[in-house]
Amino acid sequence: MGRSRLAAFFAAFFAPEMRAWRGEEPLWKIFWIYGVAASGVLIVLYVLGFCLDRVALRQMLVPCFAAYTAWILVSVWRCANNTQEKFWGMLARTLTVAWACNAIMVLVFVQLNLITRYYLHH
Repeated sequence: MGRSRLAAFFAAFFAPEMRAWRGEEPLWKIFWIYGVAASGVLIVLYVLGFCLDRVALRQMLVPCFAAYTAWILVSVWRCANNTQEKFWGMLARTLTVAWACNAIMVLVFVQLNLITRYYLHH
């Protein structure tokens, strides 16, 4: 009984994110709120970890950012048709490709930096 309540809670809590994954949310919401704003929060957390020299926090954020990136790229792509003007959907998909390339490079170089930092200090 407790497990089904927990599953129901998570299903309700993450319902908008699941709708986005299925391509059922408005593009503007996914692109601006979940894409731009949420990635901004992750960047601020990473910069804070960098400025405070918190290697563990930075390392923890790398897989979080990778998982978030995979989710947001798929969600934006799938929600691209949910706009009145097709131009915005096409632009969103174009930016999604650029976002994917950038995210891959950032993740690789951030991880290389963390590995180097770890081995130089141990």
